[in-house]
Amino acid sequence: MLQTVHEFGLIRDGDRILVAVSGGKDSYTLLDLLHRAQRKAPVDFELVAFHLDQGHPGYDGGPLRQWLEDFGVRFEIHREDTYSTVVRHAAEQSISYCSPCSRFRRGILYTAAERIGCTKVALGHHREDTLETLLLNLLYGGKLQAMPASYTTNDGRFEVIRPLIECPEELIREQADLAGYPILPCNLCGSQGDLKRPQVKRLLQEIATEVPDVQKVMLAALKNVRASHLLDGDVAEAWERQAHRYSPRR
Repeated sequence: MLQTVHEFGLIRDGDRILVAVSGGKDSYTLLDLLHRAQRKAPVDFELVAFHLDQGHPGYDGGPLRQWLEDFGVRFEIHREDTYSTVVRHAAEQSISYCSPCSRFRRGILYTAAERIGCTKVALGHHREDTLETLLLNLLYGGKLQAMPASYTTNDGRFEVIRPLIECPEELIREQADLAGYPILPCNLCGSQGDLKRPQVKRLLQEIATEVPDVQKVMLAALKNVRASHLLDGDVAEAWERQAHRYSPRR
């Protein structure tokens, strides 16, 4: 994680970072590691943990609240029934829950970040998340696009960072097991059949049985793009204008 933070300049002096804590293994690990890094970092930055209670049936956020209280960072738990809205929108538009759920959550996160005075929002996406996104876009969306380590929101208010984007999911799972994080189940994610992301996840796992370290190789490919050898005219033109800045590539 620290290598990623350093390489992409994800954290700077004076940053106040809203860490989105869903209650899953990834976001717990992100908050935990950022808090550890905070004590030894050469720059000063603040952390604010933010959890959204989306009104899922059977939701029990008590264990997460207790963990946050014991953990000792500033935190906020916000309740807003996006669950009912997501289910309704998905049914009306015949789409998966993922898109409207993500859109609503991001809007609430950004609003909270602005109110709290945060400069950045940290999300817990890991290596497999970006590789699966790459395959989803390639196989079903007809575009080459993954998840960047950071991006600026469309309105320019915040930088969204993904410090775990190069971390293998397996290591995060091991960390979560060792730390004993109180994982909150999600009754929405994965509850629909015939979803593309689980299919792509299985595909990546199948490829891994034939190609050793395929996840590591694919991640390296995302950092080693030959823009001049793609078919996108806009990309080729932009590359040509900036080619003098880079060493020749074969």
